Parts: sequence; C-alpha cells; structure tokens
Amino acid sequence: MSIITKRGDDGETDLLFGRRIRKTSLRVQALGAVDELNTALGLARAAGLRAEIEPIIDRVQEKLVAAMGQLATLPEDRERYTYAAISAEDVIWLEETAKELESRGVRFTGWARPGAEGAIASAALDMARAVARRAERNSWELHESGEEVSMDVLLFLNRLSDMMWILARVESDRKGCNS
Repeated sequence: MSIITKRGDDGETDLLFGRRIRKTSLRVQALGAVDELNTALGLARAAGLRAEIEPIIDRVQEKLVAAMGQLATLPEDRERYTYAAISAEDVIWLEETAKELESRGVRFTGWARPGAEGAIASAALDMARAVARRAERNSWELHESGEEVSMDVLLFLNRLSDMMWILARVESDRKGCNS
C-alpha cells in the first residue's frame, strides 16, 4: 500500500475511526500545529541535545503523539478512543520539571535572540517553543469554536511552550551563554 492514496485530493483528510474532515478545519489546523511541534523537537534532537535534555524531549514527543490522537478523534468517537492521552499528571510533570531546571539558575536577562549564541540545538528548541505557542493558540481556537478539546491538552501545550524556553536557555548555556 502506497502512502500516496489521493484521498485528500478533494480537500478532505482522515481522522481516527474513519471520519473525514475538511483540511481547512480548525481541528486539522490544531493537529497540524502539534505535528509541526513534534517535528521541530525532532530537529532539536538531531542537533545534539545535552544528555539530560534528551529524555525530556523523548517523553514530550510521546505525549504529543497522544495529543494528536485526542485531537484526531471527534466527540462522537470519544468513547472509542482507548489509546494514550494527555492527563493532568502530564501537566504536573512539565511544571515540576520546569521548576527543577529553573532552580539551577536559568535566568532571563532580556529578550531571547534565538541562534545568537551559535547553539543549533538551542535555536531549534526556540523554534519548538514558537510552534508550541501556535499549537496552543490553534487548540484554543478549536475549543472556543464549540468543539471539544481536552483541558489537559490545552494546559499541556501552554506549559510546554514555557518548558521549551527553559530548555533552550539550558542548551544555550552549554556554550557558556545564558540569555
């Protein structure tokens, strides 16, 4: 079976459980932004992260796949969705991890200028931060349109953009910088 199905030639795409939806829908916008975030994190990983950051990114990517599954399920199929899901515990994990990293002295001394310190992984994490913010905005827009979106997903994306900022500063400090 080829990845090229031509099923999207009419402007629709598949969701879970055989549902079809317009590619321009708010749900697909939110899904696409989370997918882009996962990809941006892949770029950061490929740039060579500190060993301590790698497992954090791996866990975040695992959770983003869960978020995509939740977003790809329409409300009428919610009971059928039995796969991994973002939970309140995941939000707490992000908060606790961020606090632990901040306790090491990560500080803000002005606007971050991604890439200024020459650390590719740090710049990639800043890119992921910006994409996380877009994913959060798109998910909130879907929620505010009356569509069901898990509050845990919304909170996770909010905390995640902050976490990416912190991780970018930790990674930039690798070169003796701390912007």
